[in-house]
Amino acid sequence: MSRVRRLFLVVCGLLAVTLAGCPAPQRDDAGPEPARLRWERVELPSPSESGRVLVRDLAVCSGHWYAAGAVADPAGATRPAVWSSLDGATWTPVPVIADSFYGRQSVLFSVGCRDGAVAAVGGKVGGAHGNPRVSTWWQRGDGTLVEVAASFELYGGPKAVTVSRLTGGPDGWLIVGNRASGAAAWVSPDAAEFAIVEGAPELASDGQGVTWAFDAVAGPSGWLAVGGLLAPGRIDRDPAAWTSSDGRTWRRTVLPGGQEYEEMQRVVLVDGVPLGVGLRGRAFGAWRQDAAGWTAAGGFGQVDGGVPSVGGVAVSAGQVLAVVSDGERYGGWLSGDRGDRWRSVELPVAAPVGAARAVALSAEGGRWWLAVDDGAQTSVWVGRLDPPSE
Repeated sequence: MSRVRRLFLVVCGLLAVTLAGCPAPQRDDAGPEPARLRWERVELPSPSESGRVLVRDLAVCSGHWYAAGAVADPAGATRPAVWSSLDGATWTPVPVIADSFYGRQSVLFSVGCRDGAVAAVGGKVGGAHGNPRVSTWWQRGDGTLVEVAASFELYGGPKAVTVSRLTGGPDGWLIVGNRASGAAAWVSPDAAEFAIVEGAPELASDGQGVTWAFDAVAGPSGWLAVGGLLAPGRIDRDPAAWTSSDGRTWRRTVLPGGQEYEEMQRVVLVDGVPLGVGLRGRAFGAWRQDAAGWTAAGGFGQVDGGVPSVGGVAVSAGQVLAVVSDGERYGGWLSGDRGDRWRSVELPVAAPVGAARAVALSAEGGRWWLAVDDGAQTSVWVGRLDPPSE
């Protein structure tokens, strides 16, 4: 086992210990009235009769809906797969061309959009050390997704830790993740070739602490990435954000944190205002970047056990839906005021947590698309917010 992977496991262990040791936040037992979404199931056709559909991410791109993941055969072998739709209800497979050994087995876990085209990131565990072998994919003019040839150490190698999320913006594409040096990024003008940015001042770890990046979004002035920072002598992260005009030079902001574990795992724009969602002690919380800077917004939910996480956050008509794991199962939470107040949302199916289980979320035009893989099957749903009762 590599030193980097051992460090990763130690950090995960510290997270579990820290969360277990934090007092549960005080909250109103009655709580706000739950929000009601009307869910309708849609079907994704399997490209083969015996294959099981795996969905790991969803995206809406210039009037097209995309689902990315893989198809698994009865023996568990996987191959990358993408589906598209013109209305979000009827889906068809997208041609995918893989060139490498691991690319042909890849599970696509992040898909982004830019100028009407999509790109994706996927991975497959393999090799002597059992590390994920990461590949990226770009979309040709005929709609086909094609694997991008890349050297092994671009995403892997002895400095590898994680590759997280891909997003598109006006000036190109950005992937955020983490290397042995701390938070890192990969940039590209067209998704046909990415360049790594590691060890960059303020983005990478330094005397201020160990950095970790989870997600990013494109804004009017460039890129915004979110994550956390573990200060020297501490075992709990504080939330952190980074801004960059080009994806190569970054400026770090560490948000005020307390003694509980805090980090932003996802970020979205709500009417142009950045909103981060992540862990806040034994619960979840939101942070909003207003004109005066970052401020803590509302908290919601609770952690029951295991390692909690944010499975997805999506905005539709000013309403923010977050699907989060309490360590045992996924649940939904809705905010209509940029993260200050949250109401629970019942998901259409049970969504347990596990190694072969996942959720994905996207939104457009007053609707949310939710994919739930419970380990046996994947179901995809469209949800609409019920009007308030009289």
